[in-house]
Amino acid sequence: MENSTVLREWFARVDSANTGSITAPQLKNALAVGNLDFPISVVQQMIRMYDFDRNGTMSFEEFVALNKFLLKVQQAFSDRERGRGYIVPDDVHEALVKIGFSLDSPAFYTVCESFDKKKKGMFRLDDFISLCIFLQSARNLFNSFDTAKQGRVSLDLNQFVFCSKCLIQYDMNLLFITVLHIPINVNGHLIKKILGWLIRGKKTK
Repeated sequence: MENSTVLREWFARVDSANTGSITAPQLKNALAVGNLDFPISVVQQMIRMYDFDRNGTMSFEEFVALNKFLLKVQQAFSDRERGRGYIVPDDVHEALVKIGFSLDSPAFYTVCESFDKKKKGMFRLDDFISLCIFLQSARNLFNSFDTAKQGRVSLDLNQFVFCSKCLIQYDMNLLFITVLHIPINVNGHLIKKILGWLIRGKKTK
């Protein structure tokens, strides 16, 4: 959806109570109509990414920002899907680079493994969007600490616990968090590995 009028009409249909904002369950149901079936945790993360006023819901302006991101992700997927209905890890890597995510091999394969739901090396559009939502959230979190824009941050225990809490919110039921009890210095590549280590808990019940 690109046209502002179309977006406004779509938003109004979802906001059936005419409150001026939509909730995560409403957004999840609306996306499902378009054959995009996401866990509620992913939809909640979509809202958090663009919840500029931090009220837990999505206004039309916030929805426009989310839509812009989703269009970018969908285009990167479509360019490499080639009529198969899915993309493979090599395609995922190329698509992520196009979107602006540069991951080293350990971080990339860890993230791929975590979001490859059927473990067949095939990523459908909803899988790829979920992966990108996680990476964008991780980037936003990293940038909030990297105020000097050096690609490096220093975290003490309290800050690391805060990061862990933010990532727990991504999927409260699946993430398994172990907190390091020492201050750590983290560069851009290493924090991606840490994030990969944290999401690896998706396999731990």
